[in-house]
Amino acid sequence: MEQVTLIECPRDAWQGLQETIPASYKAAYLKELVLAGFRRIDAVSFVSPKHVKQMADSEEVMQKFLAALPPNEKPPEVIGIVVNEKGFERALATAGVSTIGYPYSVSAYFRRANANMTRGESRSLVETLNKESKAAGRGLVVYISMAFGNPYDEPWGPEIVEETLEWLKDIRVKTVSLADTAGAATPELVAEVFGRANQAVAGVELGVHLHSRPETARAKILAAYNAGCRRFDGALTGLGGCPFAGDELVGNIATEEILAAARTAGADTGVDESGLRKVLAMTHEIRNRYAHTPIAS
Repeated sequence: MEQVTLIECPRDAWQGLQETIPASYKAAYLKELVLAGFRRIDAVSFVSPKHVKQMADSEEVMQKFLAALPPNEKPPEVIGIVVNEKGFERALATAGVSTIGYPYSVSAYFRRANANMTRGESRSLVETLNKESKAAGRGLVVYISMAFGNPYDEPWGPEIVEETLEWLKDIRVKTVSLADTAGAATPELVAEVFGRANQAVAGVELGVHLHSRPETARAKILAAYNAGCRRFDGALTGLGGCPFAGDELVGNIATEEILAAARTAGADTGVDESGLRKVLAMTHEIRNRYAHTPIAS
């Protein structure tokens, strides 16, 4: 049976919420994800609280999360997102953050909005992160933001994504995820871009972080899977997304859709769906109390 790597992304689900979720609740949620079988979690970010106040307590969340794990439970891979060297220093100083995540944008407009950097500055930072993460014994995943197009009328094409991937491979970045930040891609475009990218960078673990309207989510996942993707990001119930992508943003792809697509494809995610009840109930509570976007249970 084919194995699929599933990354659960509560950080992306929560980061745009205006009401702050208590650190203790976030930590309890992360613990329940682990108990449900999630071994890779995009859990925290180390960014300015001025811009993303929901993530101001990342150090506290990680401390409470590690303390809440059962004694014999191995901690999962935890991804901590950074956008500059100050955030990187915070991530390295935080116990339990095993992988650094960096969003590298191929859109100049989005790069300025998200990190206030030029292309050269962003590439220089990626090279620093790659070198220093390895020296610190941490992993690195680079997300290519706007990999499937952008709503800003900027030049875009699969060749831009391929050039970026070739650069990342040349500097020996091992894990890359293609992000449909604005949710613009069709299933056909997902298949085309991922298929071409996967052929261009053999030896790099290549995944997708897709945003989508619910009605096309599963088709996009299956399109990526059939093009060779075996690494998928998702968020339970499809909550959240990037707060800097603009009004065109549609939400994260629901993890439930990824699990269903994996079943359709005959693949194994390692997650026991029967164990999701408690963490799904917590997700619905977050939607009701902090996101004010309840959905049917």
